[in-house]
Amino acid sequence: MPKDKTMYVCSNCGQESPKWIGKCPSCFQWNTFKEIKVAAHTTSSMAAHSTAKALQSPLAKGNKPQPLTAITYTSQPRISTLDPELDRVLGGGLVPGSIVLLGGEPGIGKSTLTLQTILGLSEMRVLYVSGEESPQQLKMRAERLSAALPDSPASPIANENLLILAETSLEAIFEHIREVQPQLLIIDSIQTIETEDVDSSPGSVSQVRECASALLRFAKTSQVPVLLIGHINKEGSLAGPKILEHIVDTVIQFEGDQQHIYRILRSIKNRFGSTAELGIYEMQNTGLRPVTNPSELLLTHHDEALSGIAISAAIEGVRPFLLETQALVSSAAYGTPQRSATGFDQRRLNMLLAVLEKRVGFKLMLKDVFLNIAGGLRVTDLATDLSVIAAVLSSNLDMPIESGWCLAGEVGLSGEVRPVSRIQQRIAEAQKLGFTHFVLPRFNLQGLDTSAYTIKLHPVRKVEEALRLLFG
Repeated sequence: MPKDKTMYVCSNCGQESPKWIGKCPSCFQWNTFKEIKVAAHTTSSMAAHSTAKALQSPLAKGNKPQPLTAITYTSQPRISTLDPELDRVLGGGLVPGSIVLLGGEPGIGKSTLTLQTILGLSEMRVLYVSGEESPQQLKMRAERLSAALPDSPASPIANENLLILAETSLEAIFEHIREVQPQLLIIDSIQTIETEDVDSSPGSVSQVRECASALLRFAKTSQVPVLLIGHINKEGSLAGPKILEHIVDTVIQFEGDQQHIYRILRSIKNRFGSTAELGIYEMQNTGLRPVTNPSELLLTHHDEALSGIAISAAIEGVRPFLLETQALVSSAAYGTPQRSATGFDQRRLNMLLAVLEKRVGFKLMLKDVFLNIAGGLRVTDLATDLSVIAAVLSSNLDMPIESGWCLAGEVGLSGEVRPVSRIQQRIAEAQKLGFTHFVLPRFNLQGLDTSAYTIKLHPVRKVEEALRLLFG
């Protein structure tokens, strides 16, 4: 009788090796090879063939190369989730036949977001496969979430098209799929699903890879969108092999601190839309509430002026919003000054501090500098540079910036204020929230119809000009 074989697979890129290797030769990561056992009668071709034999793509037979001009297709409308934030991150809704991976830390709200979304899809037949919770637990959560849905009674839940299945066997799941014929399939979570063709525990590299591949073939052949829920490991990346992210069409990640009420839905990979979009939710007792105007929530309204605070007009994707930049500058207590940034690139903070010292003349080499973007957001928009410098200088001088001032501008190494994109949307957002002064790069003033705004615009060419406007 043949013995089972042992092989090693890189959890980062999926590279296979007959023996353990410290450094992966493919992705050059250390200590990523995991041991898996492969049955003697099982090969990769047999494993892929047995689970999804009935779901084999028709393109595999008789497929021939053809010119691009001869390829025809019919445009299919996207499926709206009735959640404006989720639709924005997905690029307009779910694409038929797509497979989406939703990742996040434990307890962040992945299952809550998914369940409250499909509760509103009363016209679609949805199959929710749970490998972590019982049907009774899902019923309790659904009753709590349905109370927040418009035109939906709290109990009993009126959605008869939502079918719950507590199952971890992939073969049993496909049997139920053939019987139910769902229009949307939810797998919660992919790490709990196992197939009989792989001799390893659920959540292992081989199990996740084979199950995800079978679900991908199902989605592409049936045109049914599939939503996979995945876990996050301690390094902050999606658990399982890196090939899981390559297989799926869209990867969205749910971020946020459990100690705060805000949750950020960010797109990491999207074959059908932009990856620059983000959605903001507020965690409440009745579920997650989409935040349609994040500027009002991200800005803290103080009764008195405080130093070290500056307001910036940022844009993520096509969405403008105002955020609060907080800075604290104090004398270095341990000799070596500390530089800490939360929600902002620390290397860029060091660059801006060097510009502030070299070009403006403020000595900060013996000062500790702490920077924080309020609300738990992480911003990558370069237009926040000007507000970071203003907040640092405000804290260093202990002089608050007058209320009603908003800033937007990228700062160069020579101290110049470089132009930013979509300045009209930034100005309109600041004007809508009642700001009276807006500092912007001088170059952005070219071709701008200033008569359309009631807010006073202050074009600047260098950092010194902006600081002179704010602090005199």
